[in-house]
Amino acid sequence: MSYLAIIRHVKYQRYLEEEVLLRSNHILGVSIVAPAFNEGVNIVYNVKSLLSLTYPKYEIIIVNDGSSDDTLEKLIAEFELVKFDFYYQEKIPTQPVRGHYRSKNPVYSKLLVVDKINGKSKADASNAGINSSQYPLFLCTDVDCILKKDTILKLAKPFMESDIRIIATGAGIRISNSCDVKEGFLFKVHYPKEWYPRFQELEYVRSFLFGRMAWSQINGLLLVSGGLGMFDKEIVVKAGGYWHQSLGEDMELVTRMRRYMHDTNQEFLIKYIPESLCWTEVPSTRKIFLRQRIRWARGLIQTLYLHRKMFLNPKYGRTGFLVLPFFFSFEFLVPIIELIGVIILIASFMLGIINYEYLFIVSLLVYLFYLFITIISILIDETLYRTYSNYKELLTLIGMAAIEPFVYHPVNVYASIKGYWYFFGKKEQKWGVMVRKGFDQPNKK
Repeated sequence: MSYLAIIRHVKYQRYLEEEVLLRSNHILGVSIVAPAFNEGVNIVYNVKSLLSLTYPKYEIIIVNDGSSDDTLEKLIAEFELVKFDFYYQEKIPTQPVRGHYRSKNPVYSKLLVVDKINGKSKADASNAGINSSQYPLFLCTDVDCILKKDTILKLAKPFMESDIRIIATGAGIRISNSCDVKEGFLFKVHYPKEWYPRFQELEYVRSFLFGRMAWSQINGLLLVSGGLGMFDKEIVVKAGGYWHQSLGEDMELVTRMRRYMHDTNQEFLIKYIPESLCWTEVPSTRKIFLRQRIRWARGLIQTLYLHRKMFLNPKYGRTGFLVLPFFFSFEFLVPIIELIGVIILIASFMLGIINYEYLFIVSLLVYLFYLFITIISILIDETLYRTYSNYKELLTLIGMAAIEPFVYHPVNVYASIKGYWYFFGKKEQKWGVMVRKGFDQPNKK
C-alpha cells in the first residue's frame, strides 16, 4: 500500500503544476503557528528562515509561551516589534495572553508575535496561535524546525485539489543533527554522527515512507507529527483544539478530529506526502532520548484510553474497527509481549527446555524480514530524493540497520514499558525539556 501511495504521488505531481497554484487568485491562506519557550539562542535565525518560505498568502505566528530568557526581547529588537491592539477571540481556552506584537518594518509584515503566560505544554501555546490566526489553514511546527522553501505549497495542495474534505496533511521529517546549518538555513544534509540520532534517522525513514504512507493510502492516519502538520482550522476548533493535558497532543488531536467527523457524519481524508519537508534536532543522549520516548509511550496509552469508546464501535467505521485496534495491538501491546517473551526465554534457558534449532530459524526469519523492509525503505528514499551527500553515509545507514534490533530497539522497549508504568502508576505528568545543542555549532570535517 505504501509503494502504491508513493508511486501515485510521484505520477500525480507531473500532471498538476505547482506553479499554476501559486498564480491562482483562489489559493488558500496559511497561518504558521510556532510555539517558542526559551529559544533565545536561535529564535532570530529561526524566524528569518520561516520568513523565507515561498507562498503568496501566509503569516507567521510565533507564540512566546512565557519564556524566562530573552526570547521576546530579541524578537522585539531584531524585527522592530511594537505592541498593538488585537481583536483576540479565545475560541479555544488557553492561559491568558499578555499581548500581540507587529513590526513597524513592512518587510516583516507577515510576522505576528503572541506573548502569553506559560501553559506548561506546547498544546496551550499552539491553541493561542490558532486563536490569533486569520487564515483557514494552519501549519503547526516547532520554532527550531527548518522547513523547505516549498513546504507550505506541498502541504496545502491536497486541500485545494480534493473533492472530499481534507482535514489534515503531513510529510516526512528528517534529522538536522550534523547537517550544515547557517543562520537558520539548511545548506547540506549529512547523516548524523552520533549514535542515537543515527538510529532515529533510520527509524524516521522507515516509519514515514512505509507506515504513514500506507495508512494514508487507506485513510487511516492517526498521527500527523507535531513538528510538521497542516490542519483545517475550522475542524480543529470545533473538535476543541489541542488538549493541554496530553503528552501526545499531535496524536490525540488527530484522533479527536476523526471522532468529530464521524460524529457529524462528514466524509473526510487525511493525507501524507512522501517527501522530507522538515529538518529538526533530535535527542543525542540516552537520557534525553528516554525522556522523549517515555512521554510518547504515555501519550499513546493516554490517547487510546481517552477514546476507548470508539473501539469496535460501528459508528466510527475504519477508525474504530481497524486503526485504533491496530495501535492498541501493535503499538501498545507489542512492548509488553516482548518483555514477557524475554522473561519466558530466560526461564526456558534456565530450565533447559528450548529447541535451539527452531529458535534460531524463527529469529533469523524475523531478522531478515525486518532487514528487508528497512533496506527497501532506504532504497526508495534514496532513489526518489538523493538525500545524503555521498554513498559512504548511505552505507553507514544500512550498517546501522543491521545492528538496530540488538542495540537500539531494546532501549525503545524499555522506554515504552517505563512510560506505561508511569501512566498506570499515576506519576505526575511532565512535558520535559528537550535540551538542544543548536544549529550554529561549527560542523567540523
